[in-house]
Amino acid sequence: MVKIATWNVNSAKARLPNILGWLDRASPDVVLLQEIKCETASFPKGDFEAMGYNCAVVGQKSYNGVALLAKQPVEGILDHLPGSPDDVQARYVEATVGGIRIASIYLPNGNPVGTEKYPYKLAWMERLRQHAQGLLKTERPFVLGGDYNIIPAAEDVYDPQAWETDALFRPESRAQFRALLNLGLTEAFRAVHPDEQHAYTFWDYQAGRWPRDQGIRIDHFLLSPQAADQLVECRIDKGPRAEEKASDHTPVVLELAD
Repeated sequence: MVKIATWNVNSAKARLPNILGWLDRASPDVVLLQEIKCETASFPKGDFEAMGYNCAVVGQKSYNGVALLAKQPVEGILDHLPGSPDDVQARYVEATVGGIRIASIYLPNGNPVGTEKYPYKLAWMERLRQHAQGLLKTERPFVLGGDYNIIPAAEDVYDPQAWETDALFRPESRAQFRALLNLGLTEAFRAVHPDEQHAYTFWDYQAGRWPRDQGIRIDHFLLSPQAADQLVECRIDKGPRAEEKASDHTPVVLELAD
């Protein structure tokens, strides 16, 4: 079994004890981190290497940042999403691990909708769709995991009406997400748990969202047909969200047959 985890950690340095503790317990083979919030050189690489992980990191001072950690060699690293050479935001890293092409994605939030942030989000998603289309042509297994900042459907949010105008749930955003799926990709969690309710991956720090279980599901794994053929399980581990100094996201764990 190959175990791949994705987790928006909301600062790798601030959450380092939480991250290392969870890795020690869960022992995933591959870890996709988002919002590491540090430059590449200041990422705590040594702590992860001490646990047996090889690291591919794309950082940015104070904002964004993604990493891909793997117990096997990390090869053919792509440190940006193709399609816009002027885009300097650290939101994408992709590499081959054990014959599987894997990406860690931190998709733009897009709020406030009336600013340039929303068109940037939609354009970024279109670039991702075009890149995924290219990956499909290789006919190799690939996994696109991370914080998509997309609520796919009403069952993925505690109060759909309250989120109608939010960039994460607007029709245009969800249409772009469906366009990705319509390429032939499989959304792993819903493929395994089509009817599960209250399956959230993010709970805001404000307004007691976590204790009231008022969350949203925005962290996803999208699988190529070849990877989907290997799909065994995809589950949300809520444990880390309950810890002291927790990230507002919690890990999602994918299992593929080796």
